[in-house]
Amino acid sequence: MAKRKVQRRVRAILGEDPTAVVWCEIHKGIPKPPADVHRAAGKGRLKPGHHWLLYVGAVAFFFVVVPMMLIDRLGDRLGGTRSEPRSGRGPGGRSTGRDRRVVDGQGSAGGTGCAEDPTNGVFDGDWNLTAGRLLLGWYSQSPNPKRLVMLTRDRVCVAASPRRRLSPTKADDFRIVTEYPVSEVRVVGEAGQPRGFATFRLHFSDGSWLELGRLAQPDDADRFLRVVDPTVNQ
Repeated sequence: MAKRKVQRRVRAILGEDPTAVVWCEIHKGIPKPPADVHRAAGKGRLKPGHHWLLYVGAVAFFFVVVPMMLIDRLGDRLGGTRSEPRSGRGPGGRSTGRDRRVVDGQGSAGGTGCAEDPTNGVFDGDWNLTAGRLLLGWYSQSPNPKRLVMLTRDRVCVAASPRRRLSPTKADDFRIVTEYPVSEVRVVGEAGQPRGFATFRLHFSDGSWLELGRLAQPDDADRFLRVVDPTVNQ
């Protein structure tokens, strides 16, 4: 269960005990909206903010690891090492038919790959509906990717911390950034999903939906999914 500090904060901002709570995230990257839609929404950020240690690591990688890799490769060349001939090459270095099929991205039957889902499976795809508008302001509300979804008898509330980094078990500064009456949103999920892969959806009354995953705190996640699973509550 959520730690007492989190539970106290939940009761304080809701004014009542919740039916269920769970920490979650948009478990895939937010798809890029049309430029005019993004501009009209204030051109908010579409990616989470990162902790400063990540930037330090990136700088160290660029100035330490990359030069070492280049020096090592240069040493191999000066040492006269030669790479092995690629498989699938015919006489004179020409590619065989099998090579061309791989390069073209075709399988043995000559089929083509599937087209990429433009919504990335994150939402219904309409930026003008509730889920799309929620996505456009997601990281403007907080640069932290984690959100606490709280269910009550008549509301679905989404809370976030203003910090870039937090511990779901100790956070005590989160606040409600979005809330909907139950007449406008329905939470749908399935109990018993594999740990680490569980997701649920917010289905809005205008037909739009948003999928959330990376559920934190196993006990909270299990309880949350049991509460919203329609097969369990029939």
